[in-house]
Amino acid sequence: MKSNRERSIALAGVFQAAHLAAQIAEQGNADSSSMEASIHSLFKLNADSVEDVYGGLRGIESGLRLIQQHLGEKKTDAINVTQYVIALLHLEGKLSKNPAMLMQIKEGIELAERRRDHFHLLHANIIAQLADIYSNTISTLKPRIMVQGEPLHLQNPDNVNRIRALLLAGIRSAMLWRQCGGSRWQIILNRKKLSEEARRLLHVL
Repeated sequence: MKSNRERSIALAGVFQAAHLAAQIAEQGNADSSSMEASIHSLFKLNADSVEDVYGGLRGIESGLRLIQQHLGEKKTDAINVTQYVIALLHLEGKLSKNPAMLMQIKEGIELAERRRDHFHLLHANIIAQLADIYSNTISTLKPRIMVQGEPLHLQNPDNVNRIRALLLAGIRSAMLWRQCGGSRWQIILNRKKLSEEARRLLHVL
């Protein structure tokens, strides 16, 4: 059984990916170092530890802050991020029962991994390939995640690709959350414990 610490790190991954996708949809950009850590998690299928999936705790710092904001005492107006998180956890539950789709995603990521020899992690070619994986798999599950934002930003194909790649990263973290013993009930019943753990982890940084 995994610890509350590991569950908090995995959930921070879901929150971080959802928040970055929302930022791109609403503002047209997002923090590149947080985005790199989230995208990096897609290629860390055999990590030594939960934090290693994100290249260490520093990679998930903004996600830990988001847990505090959304699950702690401070309330936030960014209700769409919470909705995206719930949707990602729900879709991952469906994905976990679909071995053929899991294999399709794994093969797509392995193909993208080979391209990383030629392009940096956030290069448009890598992001477009990850976005295609999302479109061909997760996007076919119901209910689809409808990302809200500014039409100007959502009409930009590069932004659409970045959003889809980040939602795929959110699914990766949702899978990690479930593997660590997390569930939607945990978020409702253990929100205070998760928030306190996030605060402890932020003090370590």
